Amino acid sequence: MTRAAAPAPPFPRPGKRPPAEEPAPSSKAKGRGARSNEAGRYEALTREAADDGWDFEDEPAPNATDVTTETPRTIINYLSSPFVGFDRTINPYRGCEHGCIYCFARPTHAYYGLSAGLDFETKLFAKPNAAVLLDRELASKTYKPRHIAIGTNTDPYQPIERKFLLMRAILPVLAKYNHPVSLLTKSALIARDVDLLAPMAEARIVRAMLSITTLDPKLARTMEPRASTPKRRFAAVKALAEAGVPVGVMTAPMIPGLNDHELEDLLAAAKEAGAGWAGYTIVRLPLEVAGLFREWLEAAFPDRAARVMRHIRDMNGGRDYDPEWSRAAAPRSVFARLIDERFKKAVARLGLDGEKPPLDPGLYRRPVAGGRQLSLF
Repeated sequence: MTRAAAPAPPFPRPGKRPPAEEPAPSSKAKGRGARSNEAGRYEALTREAADDGWDFEDEPAPNATDVTTETPRTIINYLSSPFVGFDRTINPYRGCEHGCIYCFARPTHAYYGLSAGLDFETKLFAKPNAAVLLDRELASKTYKPRHIAIGTNTDPYQPIERKFLLMRAILPVLAKYNHPVSLLTKSALIARDVDLLAPMAEARIVRAMLSITTLDPKLARTMEPRASTPKRRFAAVKALAEAGVPVGVMTAPMIPGLNDHELEDLLAAAKEAGAGWAGYTIVRLPLEVAGLFREWLEAAFPDRAARVMRHIRDMNGGRDYDPEWSRAAAPRSVFARLIDERFKKAVARLGLDGEKPPLDPGLYRRPVAGGRQLSLF
């Protein structure tokens, strides 16, 4: 059914028709995080699922992952955000198969006429010319080096990296120019590239962080359905540390009433795995993410959904998301301050409160092409 744009209800889950007095539950494709797929916020029309009365006994098949290749003209993205400590990034992929329900990057899919829900997890984009573009941009005489951050929007080591090998191609280019880079991922696949990362670590041009949200594999599978298990992520931390690659752990995001009680245990496990430092963030629910997260929370944890959302709104001045609160220089709410104090005490006790290894852009070198004739002037 098509109608003029308006807030669309979640798609009902195929299955036996629920009693008339109960709302139809939202869909849940196996192995996916989002439970609905409303049209993007910029679309002129929105689609609404309607129950036609037929009963379905079987679970629907998982939504297949569809990857579109694209050929952008540039690969380095330049930022001016006051909330991050870098001014440029590389995103080899758009969308993320990990399907983390809380992912703040979900709303970016709306710019391409796609949903922040299931589309974000299933309709992905890869940039096979990323390494070629990077080589060209770093070689430019006008390029001014600064630390590049990879993994700040969507995960560079998400499952499709096994096929496309874009990070496997990007890292040697960065090494060629001795260009500093930081990596952030939820995937143990990063350990595959330890042979590339170890020499870069010796040159002091790389550091990595693994984002680990919970020690509970069941919660992880529900909340981050296609990310590596917590156990494998800690194993990746250990592998990187043993290879001499500076590695830290992000206990992120902390979700009050859901995983915040694990904070100290997560940090202790990070220390045991060999992490050299740690960080954390509080969950952020911008734009469509708020509705998707509430929908997931009410289906997955109906007994605590109201309490979790109450804490989140308290940390955002009464709203699901307010950047003036959630990204303020200092936590404003009582609960947010408590998490901050617990984190600071834990990292101090564990020795994880040191500074991240510096990444010096002065190490950058533009190689001279072999056989190039020297200029007379």
